Amino acid sequence: TLRPHSRYLHFVIYRLIKLLILCICARNISSVVSVSIYMTMSPLLSVHVYCLFQAGLTTYYHPGINLKKVHYHSIKLYESLEAETGQAVGFHQPGSIRIASTPVRVDELKYQMARTHWHPTPQWLITPEKIKELFPLLNMDKVLAGLYNPGDGHIDPYSLTMALAAGARMYGAQIYNPALVSGLTPTSDGKWDVQTPYGTIRANRIVNATGFWAREVGQQIGFEHPTIPVHHQYVVTATVPEVKALKAELPVIRDLEGSYYLRQERDGLLFGPYEREEKMVLQDSWVRDGVPPGFGKELFESDLDRIMHHVEMAMEMVPVLKNADIINIVSGPITYTPDLLPMVGPHQGARSYWTAIGFGYGVIHAGGIGKFLSDWIVTGEPPYDLIECDPNRYGKWTTVPYMCAKARESYGFNNVVGYPKEERFAGRPTNRTSGVYELLKGKASMGFHAGWEQPHWFYKPGDNVGYKPSFRRTNWFGPVGRECKLVMEKVGVIDLTPFGKFMVKGKDSHKLLDRLFANTMPKVGLTNISHMLTPTGRVYAEVTITQLTPGEFLLITGSGSELHDLRWMEEEVVEGAYDVDISNVTEDIGVLGVAGPKARDVLQKLTQEDMSDASFKFLHCKPIQLGGVNLRAIRISYTGELGWELYIPHKDMAAVYQAIMAAGEDEGIDNFGTYAMSSLRLEKGFRGWGAEMNCDTNPLEAGLDYFIKLNKHADFIGKAALQEIKAKGLKRKLSYITMDTDDVDPEGNETIWLNGKVVGNTTSGAYSYTTQQSLAFAYLPVELCSVGQKVEVEMLGRKYPAMVVQEPLVLTEPTRTRLQKKSKA
Repeated sequence: TLRPHSRYLHFVIYRLIKLLILCICARNISSVVSVSIYMTMSPLLSVHVYCLFQAGLTTYYHPGINLKKVHYHSIKLYESLEAETGQAVGFHQPGSIRIASTPVRVDELKYQMARTHWHPTPQWLITPEKIKELFPLLNMDKVLAGLYNPGDGHIDPYSLTMALAAGARMYGAQIYNPALVSGLTPTSDGKWDVQTPYGTIRANRIVNATGFWAREVGQQIGFEHPTIPVHHQYVVTATVPEVKALKAELPVIRDLEGSYYLRQERDGLLFGPYEREEKMVLQDSWVRDGVPPGFGKELFESDLDRIMHHVEMAMEMVPVLKNADIINIVSGPITYTPDLLPMVGPHQGARSYWTAIGFGYGVIHAGGIGKFLSDWIVTGEPPYDLIECDPNRYGKWTTVPYMCAKARESYGFNNVVGYPKEERFAGRPTNRTSGVYELLKGKASMGFHAGWEQPHWFYKPGDNVGYKPSFRRTNWFGPVGRECKLVMEKVGVIDLTPFGKFMVKGKDSHKLLDRLFANTMPKVGLTNISHMLTPTGRVYAEVTITQLTPGEFLLITGSGSELHDLRWMEEEVVEGAYDVDISNVTEDIGVLGVAGPKARDVLQKLTQEDMSDASFKFLHCKPIQLGGVNLRAIRISYTGELGWELYIPHKDMAAVYQAIMAAGEDEGIDNFGTYAMSSLRLEKGFRGWGAEMNCDTNPLEAGLDYFIKLNKHADFIGKAALQEIKAKGLKRKLSYITMDTDDVDPEGNETIWLNGKVVGNTTSGAYSYTTQQSLAFAYLPVELCSVGQKVEVEMLGRKYPAMVVQEPLVLTEPTRTRLQKKSKA
């Protein structure tokens, strides 16, 4: 229950955090103000921020699904801020156009349109004729299409900062300037003492929103945040007569092939390029030596030669630039993370420490991230899923050389084609490699998962090898079908080492897990699938739990949520004062999956343990010796076929793998990768965390009822909320659909149509090699979830026929075995 003034507090936190994010979302500096903010009525947070000038671009567009919400909330705030605060913000909204000048770029725009229609973001694919009408100064020779976002534009960062500061004061904040944070000291009750020139501030929580000072602030409490400043330049021209003569402001354009943005600046033009990685400049000395004392209003020295290639491309696209006088070249720092996305939210390893850092996209993130964080701080859970920005996606494997390599790559990749299943290879491999990496790296197309290298698919003689991204079926399509056939008919081996792995033990271990998870805890030697929920009943995580010995549990989660899940569990340990020990053993244990109808035959050759169905049942766990190595085996497989996961000491992993491959020669054993596993799990109707379930969904609408024990005695987190949701009834449900397609398959997040209206979205999809058709999971209104219901799925500009079918398309091995026994009986 919130305190009577909590809504008031929410407004204060909301305005403050938006101000903070705005202050550190700089593309380029021309002036700087340092601010420390203290809330008078309740010291919920203390921060150290800097306000920077930049090009001020605002756009609804973002290729990420939920980051669209961040952009949307920012723009809606900026539209209303002047009326709320009385401060002008200089917000121009002439719209923006992303220019496609190659067929692949047109596909990219169509791909993004399919992922946008189910969002409130205004966005349309427009013709060259419409582009010429909106931006009459363009050379249309190469223009094929455009992605148009009305309401986009640019805003004056200084005026916006002043308006947010005025709003913060209006709601009760005090702003101290300047206020260097010289020390951060945690207190025994989870609060912080923040040392400033104005004295020590006791804060319930702190938010590191310090831009390119983020690493130094993090170092005060032992963190090495992977943020690094890069040099970004933009060019401003004098008055251009053709621009001055226009009756309406030009929309912002983004020439994707030229890798630059361009907008109107008064009666002239402003454009900023993104150089390729071999030409861009990192300010890596700041990582090594820190930001120079007193740095603030200074700019970097400009270098027109470095961006001349892009200048020439801009002149070709907008010919009036050829005769324009350049009056200013601005060069300043943008803070980048390795993957270009910010680090937003509570940080694992320090209580009540939050980050809002690494904003390479600029001012457009300020309002939306302010709302996201303030909602989370007040309610105790994220308002929607934004795990791609979770600060805990990085770990100790994120070294400085890796960070520098990825920042170079990400800056140069700002306008590259955004393909599905995208891979970027700079800085790889990290020091996180499994025990079989050296054996497999030359045989497979590798994917990157939380620092790990994991095979996506394997090569055979005659295959078109390597990474060949496409919006359509590409070189991996046939080989993945071969691997699915392998698992369905013979036996395959997959490296699953990237799983996050935790050991939980202690006097209160069972009590803790009963509080955290909605399922009952498995008995000793058994395994189950369990879910952590938020207080409002949404799915925070999916975890496989095995009780190894009384009170000792092994927890397995996805690679991308390792520290995300650990932080949530550690927070509950502190809140509930549980007597438990949680150890992160992710890097200590390797994992091999062995799956297929001949998996038992192969493993039985290597162990004295009886692997028969009667002795080693589904979801059972045993310590066994395999090929002379002691390990733990769990009978489970995410392919849905007969299989085991083998949890092996990292040092023994290669030996066990080689023994299995040698033992399985007669059975036709071979490797398979994650693409095949994804197809097989979809055929079996297995939900995936991050797709069918996340912090945007509740487990009842996701069809997870079997794993949710509302009648269990323990009061698990989210139980009351789920009971209320169940009583009110669902508005949408997860459905299983098949599709009539050609050379394109669903990926997830495509828009679903019925009679010309948007009715839902897919969550994940693939081609079913067993049934020879495309399939997907999709959220639809409950009235459209009946088997036989026909809808359409939008992909690459077309609406493909689809139909709701009974799941699964292919029965799991345990189900088939059970039905066979029943039939015989």
